[in-house]
Amino acid sequence: MPLGDRQSLRVLAILSTLMAFASISTDLYLPALPAMGHALHAGVGAIEWTISGYLIGFSVGQLFWGPIADRLGRRLPVALGLLLFIAGSAGCALSTNAASLIAWRGVQAVGACASVVLARAMVRDLYDGARAARMLSTLITVMAIAPLVGPSVGGLILRLASWRAIFWALVVVGLLTLASLRLLPETLRSEHRSWESLRAAFRGYAELLRHGPLLAYAGAGSCFYGGVYAYIAGTPFAFITYDHLSPQAYGLLFAAGILGIMATNQINGRLVGRLGSDRLLRWGAYGAAVAAAWSVVAASTGWGGLAGLVIPLFGFVSANGFIVANSMAGALGIFPRRAGAVSALVGSAQYGSGILGSAFVGLFADGTPRPMTWVIALFSVGSVLCVHVLRPAPSRDRWATTGETP
Repeated sequence: MPLGDRQSLRVLAILSTLMAFASISTDLYLPALPAMGHALHAGVGAIEWTISGYLIGFSVGQLFWGPIADRLGRRLPVALGLLLFIAGSAGCALSTNAASLIAWRGVQAVGACASVVLARAMVRDLYDGARAARMLSTLITVMAIAPLVGPSVGGLILRLASWRAIFWALVVVGLLTLASLRLLPETLRSEHRSWESLRAAFRGYAELLRHGPLLAYAGAGSCFYGGVYAYIAGTPFAFITYDHLSPQAYGLLFAAGILGIMATNQINGRLVGRLGSDRLLRWGAYGAAVAAAWSVVAASTGWGGLAGLVIPLFGFVSANGFIVANSMAGALGIFPRRAGAVSALVGSAQYGSGILGSAFVGLFADGTPRPMTWVIALFSVGSVLCVHVLRPAPSRDRWATTGETP
């Protein structure tokens, strides 16, 4: 579906906002995690489960939104998801204990994931091949503004009001995004829609899971996400509680990592047409593993102090620019007519790994950064194994060109 320049920019802005919901839902309240634990009389592990609970909803919800969107189009499911996100955010703001907060975070996540999974599917509706990877890199760069400023804004809100105000701010964001949907065109034509039942769609997931190259792409991105969410769950306590940084200073450190992500996504967008997405994906996985190993040494020995830990963690999260867009674009390119289902399946696997990453950090928390760095390192090894052992190579696979199911 060709778009004019003005419409293309408008669609880019809206898709970037939709993809940012995964980030703003968590990054905005990260500086408030210690304060929330104190206010709700909950321990570190219980508060970190607010991240895991969110990821459970985000992971499972995608499996439903993908087939629904392949059948009904993109806009209506996005609108329904935004309504759930608004309700979940309000529920979080009104929570009086950790258990209810975790539950409402799950509702918030089921709504937010519709925006993210369908924004990716819309990219595949409009672009293919290297252009899809380039567009995803551009979207990730633009939407990185949310996590770039999120912790700092969250820290500012926390300074002026309570942690509950952060979730009321998310309610406002959801309402504004819902209003903007009237400017977003429907990208899935009626003749390209799937009319299979939800039950048949879930059988289709089983078929997708038997496809080797798809598993390679999904595994590489998913293992990386496990490490990323270990980083997200662990760094507030590592930097604020263990290293005694202020929430505002933590926000600045977190923002530095987002700048690294933005930079590598720009580099990826410029190089993908010349070097290929598979090669850049492998480079990203290797770089993330090296950085993760460095962080383990720094956390275990205390070598380099705070800087000795911050630098390798910066390198690890910066690898996002080479891993996330290329793994998703590769997976979507194998089954272009099932973009909603593929996006949902891969996204669910990514955030499912995030559940494990954040949960492991909470489970093994000992008041130091060591458990976080070990979890990051283990997931990084998994990402390397996926790009090495499964060797994604859709150009040699007949389904890559036909887009048919195996």
